Amino acid sequence: QVQLVESGGGLVQAGGSLRLSCAASGRTISNNVMGWFRQAPGKEREFVAGISRSTGITYYTGSVKGRFTISRDNAKNTVYLQMNSLKAEDTAVYFCAARGLGFTVPSTVADYDSWGQGTQVTVSS
Repeated sequence: QVQLVESGGGLVQAGGSLRLSCAASGRTISNNVMGWFRQAPGKEREFVAGISRSTGITYYTGSVKGRFTISRDNAKNTVYLQMNSLKAEDTAVYFCAARGLGFTVPSTVADYDSWGQGTQVTVSS
């Protein structure tokens, strides 16, 4: 089982930027599809972005396209989420997730096997 630890969250003003990191340990994540999800108070956890195993193809939910960028550094066993032009509605706990098997990048929570503890992102308007 891989362990995932997120960092980089915090309080930022609307229009600002944050960079989240997800450090993996226990085994390499180079063969895993990776995803970022978020969960706002009273809402279900939702897909934000995902990145494929080897080709690095990326996927985003519509509300973050053009503002967020997911990337991975397999040498550092780390996945990142660069968040620019942040809005109040981006406020949530952000989770990193690894998909155990498979090549596709799903957007459903159930398709991911390993999760981090989450990091809080608060955007003030």
